[in-house]
This record gives sequence, C-alpha cells and structure tokens, in this order.
Amino acid sequence: MSFPLVFSDVSLWLAVTAIILLITSELLSPSYGNTSIYINNKRLRNAAVVVSILFLVTLAIRIINMVINP
Repeated sequence: MSFPLVFSDVSLWLAVTAIILLITSELLSPSYGNTSIYINNKRLRNAAVVVSILFLVTLAIRIINMVINP
C-alpha cells in the first residue's frame, strides 16, 4: 500500500499553511472583539516562521533532487 501524499503535496500544504498563519498573525489584534479567547500573536508568528522554514527545506530538497536526477 502506497502513501497517498507525495513530497510535492506536503510542500504545497506547508506553503499554504505558512501563508495563512502569516496573514492571520498580521491581521489579528489583541483588542479585537469582546471574546474571552486570547490569541498570543508572538506564538502564532513563531509557528508561521517555523512552517515557512519547513517549506523552504522541502523546496531545497526538491531542487537538490532535480539537480542530482535530471
């Protein structure tokens, strides 16, 4: 049985997730709304940076793989 996701699918998923997290961290303000839910912007931004770095790593692996196996 093969794994249904290929490496490019994971890379695309990481890219979309990073963009969503970065946009969300920039648009949120701590005083928005009157809800009791508090979202830590610094933690959200750090998560976005980590996911972005993971995307760049997958991109580098794909580029290296294309150079080695043309």
